[in-house]
Amino acid sequence: METYPIPLVPGPVRVRPEVLAAYGRDFGSADLEEEFFALYAATTARLQRILQTRAPVVVWQGEGMMALWGALKSVLSPGDRVLAVATGVYGYGIGEMAAAAGAEVRTVGLDYDRTIGDLAAVAQAIGEFRPKMITAVHCETPSGTLNPLADLGRLKHEAGVPLFYVDAVSSVGGAPVLPDAWHIDLCLGGSQKCLAALPDTCFLSVSEAAWEAAAQVRYAGYDALLPFRDALARRLFPYTPCWQATSGLHAAAGAVLAEGLEACFARHDAVAAHCRERLAQAGFALFPAPGAVPSPTVTAVRVPENIAWPEWDRRLRRRGLVVGGSYGPLAGKVFRLGHMGTQADRGLVDRALDILEEERRALP
Repeated sequence: METYPIPLVPGPVRVRPEVLAAYGRDFGSADLEEEFFALYAATTARLQRILQTRAPVVVWQGEGMMALWGALKSVLSPGDRVLAVATGVYGYGIGEMAAAAGAEVRTVGLDYDRTIGDLAAVAQAIGEFRPKMITAVHCETPSGTLNPLADLGRLKHEAGVPLFYVDAVSSVGGAPVLPDAWHIDLCLGGSQKCLAALPDTCFLSVSEAAWEAAAQVRYAGYDALLPFRDALARRLFPYTPCWQATSGLHAAAGAVLAEGLEACFARHDAVAAHCRERLAQAGFALFPAPGAVPSPTVTAVRVPENIAWPEWDRRLRRRGLVVGGSYGPLAGKVFRLGHMGTQADRGLVDRALDILEEERRALP
């Protein structure tokens, strides 16, 4: 399999060396050992610090989509009402996932190049629809946007909506994500983005209201949330955890905390701003609309008009640069540079931008 010296896909990103080192250890057993329980507790404590939350954090063995699906199925019963606030592929997709889980879904949607701003339509929908849950995406990676969520969370709280579900998979560790301050009940993260670990664990903070909803629904499945409410206290997990995966996530979270949250966020902001500035100077069209909030972890760019995406992708790969395409209605129209985690590195991004500028100048 070919590898590329300039990796700028928006996840999974280049893995931290300390994470790889954690996988090289022979841990022996897992959930029968007291050492594992200590490791699990230490890992969730580190994630609480990154999320700046007092709520318990649960770690699951599985990629980020496991958290997205498991959280929905654990707290929703057929017919429950879900209000999806959507600005992109994942925001609309979560509404579709909730509908597949049996919920009645209403969507307040914006164009894919916009971010959440005026909440009048959301407030009206809450009054008319009376949802059990509001869903939103913090970082829409296919669009390169970051949704402000503080006001939406405040509206949820003031309106008495029981649950607020947020996909923060591509922002945790790269931008402030504040479940307590933003009244988020289920805040979902993944290991392979800003934390720069392998795509084998996901995690979520769980409010007391979310635990109560899970206790009422009592969903039973591999991705069920409820068994984790007292798994650590009982020293009994619903399936055999993986020492290596948990140890890798522990190392990844530790690296973020060792850098310092403010320093880590500032690094992502600075690299993203530099990336956008150079792209604009080179004549590329950024995808987010004027006034939309760009993501500090991924930049979405329109594919140059005089070349098809597959050929543009091939040209970049021949130069050793791999970037990401996009999804849904953006497929073939947008490509993305993932400057998150280990890839939020100005030197790495400049190498990529040099190639992008040269290849654009070479177009007919």
